[in-house]
Amino acid sequence: MSNAAFGATKTNDGGAGIVGKKSQGGRIVHIILLTLLVVISLGLPFYLLIVTAGKDQAEALQLSLSLPSQWHLLENFATVLSQGKMIAAFFGSVIVTVPSVLIALLFGSMASWIFARRTTKTMSLVYALCISGLILPPAVVTVMMLLKMIGLAGTAIGMICVYVGIYLATVIFFVTGFIRTIPISLEEAARIDGASPMRIFFTIVFPLLGPTMASATIMLILYIWNDVFYALFILSGNMDTLPLNLYNVASAGLYLNNWHLIFAYIILMSLPLLIIFAIAQKKIISGITGGAVK
Repeated sequence: MSNAAFGATKTNDGGAGIVGKKSQGGRIVHIILLTLLVVISLGLPFYLLIVTAGKDQAEALQLSLSLPSQWHLLENFATVLSQGKMIAAFFGSVIVTVPSVLIALLFGSMASWIFARRTTKTMSLVYALCISGLILPPAVVTVMMLLKMIGLAGTAIGMICVYVGIYLATVIFFVTGFIRTIPISLEEAARIDGASPMRIFFTIVFPLLGPTMASATIMLILYIWNDVFYALFILSGNMDTLPLNLYNVASAGLYLNNWHLIFAYIILMSLPLLIIFAIAQKKIISGITGGAVK
C-alpha cells in the first residue's frame, strides 16, 4: 500500500514538473513575441527616422534601412532651423498648446465633478451631450464662420477656443468615472466644516485627480501638438505651428524630394514631447498605477 502511494506521489511530482516546464516555456515565448512586437512597432520606425535624417538627399531618396555612408544629421538640423522657420513655429505651438491643455483640464475636471455628484436625469442628458464630442466630428466650416463673426479667425485665442471645445469631451469622459470612485464622505465632512464648493473642489477633489489628469494631459498634448488639420483651417496662414509649418514649407517646394530634411524636422518637432515625457514619466506611471490600485 505504501509502495503504491509512493508511486502515485512520484507520478504527481513528475506531472507537476512537466506542467511547470510548459508554463515556463510559455512565458519565454510570450516574452520573445512581446520583444519582437516592440522592436517592429517602435524600434524600426525610430531607426528609419534617425537613419534617414542623417543621410544626404541622394541617399535619402532611396528610403532604405541602410546606414548613411556619411552622417549629416547635425547639418540637416541646422538647415531645418535656418530655412524652415522652426523657431517661430515652435513658439506658435507652445502658445496654442499650453493654454488649451490647462483650460481643458481645469474646466473639464470641474464639469466632471458636477456630473459625478449629481445623478439626475437632466444631468445624465447633459453628460451624454458633452461626451458626444468624442464621436461627432466638429463642423469646421461652421466653426470658421463663427470665429469670423466674433473676430477671432486666424488668431491664437480662436485656435485655443477650438481646441478646448474639441477636447473638453475627452477630459470629461476620463475624469467623471474617476471622481465617482472618490468617497463622497470626504466632501460631506468639509461641507459640515463650512467649506465652500470651490474650496472643496480645489482642496479635496482636485488633488486626488492626479492619476487621470496625468493621462489626460499626455493625450491632449499629443493631440494638439501634432495637429495640422484644424490649424490649417482656423489659423489660415496668419500664424504657424510646427506641423502646420512643415505642411506649408513642404507644399511650397522647400522640402520637395528632401526626405532627409523632412525626417530631421520631425525629429526636432517631436523632441520637446520626448523631453517632457522623460522628465515626467515617473509621475505619469505612478499616477496611472495609483489609479489602477484605487
